[in-house]
Amino acid sequence: MARTRFRTARFVETRAALLFISPWLAGFLIFTAWPIVNSAYLSLTDYDVINDPDFVGLDNYRQLFADPKVGLALWNTFVYTALSVPAHIVVSLGLALLLNTAARATGLFRTAYFLPKMTPPVAVGILLLMLFNGQNGLINGVLGLFGIDGPAWTTDPDWVKPGLVLMHLWTVGSSMIILLAALRGVPQELHDSARVDGAGWWRRTLRITVPLISPTLFFLFVVNTINALQSFTEAYTAFFGSGNTTYSNDAALFYVIYLFQQAFEFLHMGYASALAWLLFIVIMLITAVQILVTRRYVHYEGGQP
Repeated sequence: MARTRFRTARFVETRAALLFISPWLAGFLIFTAWPIVNSAYLSLTDYDVINDPDFVGLDNYRQLFADPKVGLALWNTFVYTALSVPAHIVVSLGLALLLNTAARATGLFRTAYFLPKMTPPVAVGILLLMLFNGQNGLINGVLGLFGIDGPAWTTDPDWVKPGLVLMHLWTVGSSMIILLAALRGVPQELHDSARVDGAGWWRRTLRITVPLISPTLFFLFVVNTINALQSFTEAYTAFFGSGNTTYSNDAALFYVIYLFQQAFEFLHMGYASALAWLLFIVIMLITAVQILVTRRYVHYEGGQP
């Protein structure tokens, strides 16, 4: 009798839980799961939106390895990721450490640093062209005050990606807030003990603070890597928007930009779907490598990885 009541109560709770999450389940199935499955099918077809898909097997994937633009786009994306992710983490951590030591107006500075994150990415792309203009941009103007001849950020292929990386630092506010929350969780007693033993600020930061917030750093490292590999809006707005052909487009041709061009400019939906699946595999492999390589450097509470 008791077992029957337990099963009945469990069934009622399960039904109630499914009812509450049913809106999310419906949204996931319609807007996420179905597009994923459909894109896998479209990647095996020749589809231009206008006509019905024509099954071509693995031809789209064979074309990927013969398309030089794919290699160029992947290289640009990898270089940008390798530059932007470490810079993003270092700047975010530096700002979080500064705010963690602030005695007053912490909330004001926290808000001020986070506000740029609310800037629309399209506006950031336009702002990039204004700030990094090689002739009369603000960045080169400031460098000129110190006698430095600034580079042609938007026309020199060697400086296009560094300029995009610097512009990406405009949006470190969200990562800074996450790191600040992690820093607030570091026990002050550990710092006090290390200070009594003669450890300076730099040594305490490397030996106490960084290991204790390593799970948060690892999370941000993985998330920002995934975001960087999918970079699109700022670079597209600055270098490809409105038929822009003035600037060095090839240096800013990121993978998702090339995917977008194939899908919505050339209407090669089947080929674009194959590009999307290649990106998915690349992201999965890079994430798996990150987990395996950094596992020994991440210290969780209780000592469990």
